[in-house]
Amino acid sequence: MADDVFKALADPTRRTILDELTERSGQTLFEICSRLSMKHQLGISRQGVSQHLAVLEAAGLVETRREGRYKFHDLNTAPLRQIAERWVVPHTSGPQERTP
Repeated sequence: MADDVFKALADPTRRTILDELTERSGQTLFEICSRLSMKHQLGISRQGVSQHLAVLEAAGLVETRREGRYKFHDLNTAPLRQIAERWVVPHTSGPQERTP
């Protein structure tokens, strides 16, 4: 699962999509495309954005829900928390020693 998350985060366009969903979760494909075009001057097709969203969804970073004919995309930060917790070191009062 972590490999999928790192792969998804490796692309700057996908990180920009996540930034937009952080700012306002629950956007449709049309809204995401509009924001990428107007705010970030990214000339990417709807199909291209759909493919990026599919990678993000496969990694668990984006969840979708349908309401009528609309499909909404929501940010899911759980995979990022799982990765961060993997390397969390218990807090100590002093600097940690490194041994070669």
